[in-house]
Amino acid sequence: MEAQRPKYRRVVLKLSGEVLAGGEGYGIDPRVATSIAEQVREVSDLGVELAVVVGGGNIWRGTAGSALGMDRATADYMGMLATVINALALQDALEHHGVPTRVQTAIEMRQVAEPYIRRRAMRHLEKGRVVIFAAGTGNPYFSTDTTAALRAAEIEAEVMLKATKEEGVYDDDPRRNPNAKLFREIGYLEVLQRGLKVMDTTATSLCMDNGIPIVVFDVNRQGNIRRAVMGEPIGTFVRGD
Repeated sequence: MEAQRPKYRRVVLKLSGEVLAGGEGYGIDPRVATSIAEQVREVSDLGVELAVVVGGGNIWRGTAGSALGMDRATADYMGMLATVINALALQDALEHHGVPTRVQTAIEMRQVAEPYIRRRAMRHLEKGRVVIFAAGTGNPYFSTDTTAALRAAEIEAEVMLKATKEEGVYDDDPRRNPNAKLFREIGYLEVLQRGLKVMDTTATSLCMDNGIPIVVFDVNRQGNIRRAVMGEPIGTFVRGD
């Protein structure tokens, strides 16, 4: 019997900084980094081209600094540097699992990573390397969700995988409301109209305009990245209307 083939051949995985913090709420939990590395290796072994966009909220959140009176652009640049720390930690975990990895940053820092160059990123993917995009878009006022949507469009990814701590997208906060309803499938416009916290509106609109579906799922359940890539019905599937 022929082995089942992945549904998607090139994907962008969006990891929030909070996911990397695990139960600690701050910093990087090596056990979580290891778990993600194992799941990414599973997907890489299938021949899937995988790029990762990582957030920095486990170390610093620009909007929080801005709320306390810090200059917003300065606070956002600090957040971009936090994403580089996470990217290097994830690169280390991946390479310990035998996955060739490159980090590309939107802010140039040649001693630790390559500058983001679209064609070079695509070439790395074609050669079977995982590419981690760090430092956001390189501009303040843009979230790493928006970065993920932008990079997905630029490298012609077939889907964006939004890795979270929740099972998917709910109509209310499931941690406060035990009766919150999980959406198995929902359209971009409904997400925007309801103000659901899938991603920020800029990121959701970018995916909608470029026809990039979003799969929102719980990354802490081992094997879920592979299930998402295979097209198995997990989490919430955000699609065109």
